[in-house]
Amino acid sequence: MRSIQWMYGLLCFLIGASLCAPLAAQPIWPNRAIKLVVPFPPGGGTDLVARSIAARLSDALGQPVVAENRPGAGGTIGADAVAKSTPDGYTIGIATSSTHPAAIVLQKNVPYDPVKSFAPISLVGSTSYVLVATPTLAANNINELVAYARANPGKLNFANVGTSTLGYLLSLQLKALTSTQMVDVSYKGSAQIYPDLISGQVSVFLDNPGASTPLVNSGKLKAYGVTTPTPSMPNVSLFSQSGVTVGLREFDAAFWYGLVAPAGTPRAIIDRIQTETSKFVHSEAGKREFAARSLEPVGNTADQFTAIIQKDIERFSALAKQLNVQPQ
Repeated sequence: MRSIQWMYGLLCFLIGASLCAPLAAQPIWPNRAIKLVVPFPPGGGTDLVARSIAARLSDALGQPVVAENRPGAGGTIGADAVAKSTPDGYTIGIATSSTHPAAIVLQKNVPYDPVKSFAPISLVGSTSYVLVATPTLAANNINELVAYARANPGKLNFANVGTSTLGYLLSLQLKALTSTQMVDVSYKGSAQIYPDLISGQVSVFLDNPGASTPLVNSGKLKAYGVTTPTPSMPNVSLFSQSGVTVGLREFDAAFWYGLVAPAGTPRAIIDRIQTETSKFVHSEAGKREFAARSLEPVGNTADQFTAIIQKDIERFSALAKQLNVQPQ
């Protein structure tokens, strides 16, 4: 009897050990550096947000989180690099309103699905759009700008960071609402636009306030209006208020930044990054940092972020149809 009990105990031990062995063999994540792909050039609003998040995730995860800029094609080159990476938690990316919902509306043959190709992690924060202009432009507010543009069709240049971006779509909406004609000029990133905007090589630019705030505050650029309340530009009026007489009452779009990983990334890793991201954006330090860049902290769940991407695809598709914008 004792022999049978001993054999039974040994068998249970061996079975338990065999079940635990694969778990014990799994490496602890993260055990090396994590790459954070930024789909736009250095110096712009997306890059600033990415580097802020990378620094805080590095502290929280105990491994370096290294921002890597992969610009081009309105952010789709960098987004595609994330989509095609190994889903092991060591490559994540910054997603934006442009790279995900807007890109497939405005660009032909986007090489990824904005939802299915990724494992959305969290919407980090949202911000406004601000219409900034060269300081030499003979207009001091949005009404004067519209009047000047109407009187001088085709004379003003309207900069953008790619025809597959949300900023470009909204610039078309602004021109349609105000019945103005301005020439579109595309750049690879906002950091390349600002020198030309300051010198007067281009006239106006619809951008997020993260990178433009110090230039406006120092007088190097003019600001004509913001789409949503913007703490870093308290003296700049909302389009919905100052632009009523020129058709901009409902020009109130926002722009968001989020984190994504390649589809198939383990949910435990997604949840860990989401948790640490949410902790930071809602911390006192995070809220101060975001407020300085006119960012509203969000830090929502992966499922909530997915729903927002899907909803924005529908919304931007409707706007593009209304403006008769065809994918290019």
